Amino acid sequence: MAAPSCPALLAACLALLLATAQGDGCGSFGNVFTEIAENSAHGSLVARLPAGGDAPGAPLQLCLIGHDAAWFYLDGRSLRLNASNGRALDREELESPVLMVALTCAEDGFSPVEYRIIVQVLNENDNRPHFQGASDLTHNVSELAAVHSVVFSAQAEDADGDTLMYVIDTASPDARFFRIDLPNSGKVVLARALDFESRQQLEVVVTAVEMNTRERFNASARVRVQVLDGDDQYPQFLPCAPRTHRGLTLCTSPVYTANVTEGQLQTGPLSFSPGDVYAEDGDRGLRAAITYSLLAGQESSRFHIDNMTGAITLLRAVESSRRTPAISLSIMASQVNDVTKFAVAQAVVRVLAPNRHPPRFPRSSFRAFVPAGAREAALLLTYGGHVLALRARDPDFPQGVNPQVRYSLSSSTNHSHGQHRDQHQEQGQDHSQLFQVMPNGLVVARADLLQPAQRYRLQVLARDEESGETSSTTVELEVLWPGQAEPALVPAGPCGQILPDTPQSLLPQ
Repeated sequence: MAAPSCPALLAACLALLLATAQGDGCGSFGNVFTEIAENSAHGSLVARLPAGGDAPGAPLQLCLIGHDAAWFYLDGRSLRLNASNGRALDREELESPVLMVALTCAEDGFSPVEYRIIVQVLNENDNRPHFQGASDLTHNVSELAAVHSVVFSAQAEDADGDTLMYVIDTASPDARFFRIDLPNSGKVVLARALDFESRQQLEVVVTAVEMNTRERFNASARVRVQVLDGDDQYPQFLPCAPRTHRGLTLCTSPVYTANVTEGQLQTGPLSFSPGDVYAEDGDRGLRAAITYSLLAGQESSRFHIDNMTGAITLLRAVESSRRTPAISLSIMASQVNDVTKFAVAQAVVRVLAPNRHPPRFPRSSFRAFVPAGAREAALLLTYGGHVLALRARDPDFPQGVNPQVRYSLSSSTNHSHGQHRDQHQEQGQDHSQLFQVMPNGLVVARADLLQPAQRYRLQVLARDEESGETSSTTVELEVLWPGQAEPALVPAGPCGQILPDTPQSLLPQ
């Protein structure tokens, strides 16, 4: 059994009185070199001390002293492991994997003798590798990072000191973007180019595996790669039309259009369509400042562009719309921090003659009918059996024909059933699926979707696309039964414009 401990030089000392026969006394002992596996159980045999001779002798006093003496105790002439109180012998927790204890032997009439007991703690594979920090890691990588360059390092630790090999899990979402050339280094190399505009975040799983152990313990880390924007895009005029070319999405610049009137000098910036002249850096994460300029041209000196806002103003009026019907301008937008990155868009300024009259319909309202039937397209007829054509006249043009007038159906069209119109009128319904106004002013109906005895009140708009002026007229429409006789002309009410019979070529296909 173990003797009680006694403190000596701040170390645990375990003494044992031996009353056994002694040949050489303390001289029978010597230095001990041995080993024990980590995590061994309490009381495990560490070493056996040498036995004494046959002649009787005085009792010996053995004592264990030193910094590591607390790890051991003497059980007779056996040195055993002291792992009591739940304290395990963990090689990774020790200051040194070698424990050193002094064994002192004292007998009456002699000076004490000191021996060395050196115990090497053998390593066991009792620790798994783990990545530094957390199992979810984040790294920032610029989209301009060169292919085949090291973009980040994933380092794992193994408390047992085992050799680790790093691999990329090919099942991870973006494994194709990365590879590891030196398996023992953990350095991850970029395998293909990054593009911030298409992907801002990638995800890859890196696994560290023990190479020199039977267990091959491993650990994995999920790495989220934040792709940082680099200055690799050129300015883009907005609104742009995206186009796909050889797998790439390109931004096609719009053509800006504006109108000026001959002989007039407009105050303030011109109003362009489809919007103000505006460009922004194609690198959405950088948004470099943009400067604007007009490229030299035949009529560019008539205009001034604000280099900060892109607003264009007319400096000198255009004398004649006949001699100069339109002026084409080339607008350049470039980055302030890099003028070699630029884009060019076209602006067309149309010169119009003075507009003195808006388009006008000859009547404020018309009456018409259409037979219900199986036809998908049927023209509206006037009372009298002629085709209804709605044409607005513009006195600013010869013969009153303005080629820029466009016709449309207002969404405020009303619909009623039979003779109970006042009680069942549906206000503001959109009947664009039932009726359509053609560019030549003819009104086409989906006869197959109409019900006999229905009445509609159609509002038709005429818009001058250059001046923006509009006018409207109303069509009171009645749906006839198939085969029903055409109503007689009603002289007291307004009637539609009477045209000759319309050839079949005018019908919508």
